[in-house]
Amino acid sequence: MKTPRIVIGGTHSGVGKTSIAIGIMGALTRKGRRVQGFKIGPDFLDTSFHAAVTGRASRNLDSWMIPRAKIPSIFAAGCEDSDIAVIEGVMGVFDGIDGKSEVASTSEVAKMLKAPVLLVIDAYGLAGSAAALVLGYKNLDPRLRLSGVILNRVAGETHAQMCSEAIDSSQTRHEAA
Repeated sequence: MKTPRIVIGGTHSGVGKTSIAIGIMGALTRKGRRVQGFKIGPDFLDTSFHAAVTGRASRNLDSWMIPRAKIPSIFAAGCEDSDIAVIEGVMGVFDGIDGKSEVASTSEVAKMLKAPVLLVIDAYGLAGSAAALVLGYKNLDPRLRLSGVILNRVAGETHAQMCSEAIDSSQTRHEAA
């Protein structure tokens, strides 16, 4: 599995994962990249959006309906003749079939595919608390590679700066502790 990949994960459903995943896929496609879309979970509507912007059939990676051992081969087959894979997560990063395991979750598939996760946060009504969200997602499972954060529904430049500063300073404080 040599194809570069990124998982677009969110704090919860409705946070904007689909819009952001489609935006990234579309931007990369317009730059001439052959983008392969994937959707974690059984959602077929999102895969149709992926196909519309990439010109390639998107595939589901659902470890609840498909045996876990088959996920890497489905991913590899889908990535043939592609430059990059953009994988849209399901629900919140750690949400799966129950509250005690990671089965069928974004985190399970991201780790299985050794893919970094770009975390989407709904920043509406947040500032310093955005830092707590990021730290929680980063520290709950150290095997998950949280690579970056996208703040969605930001009220303006000042709001974006407040959230970003909180996230940045929390990383420094946490590393110093």
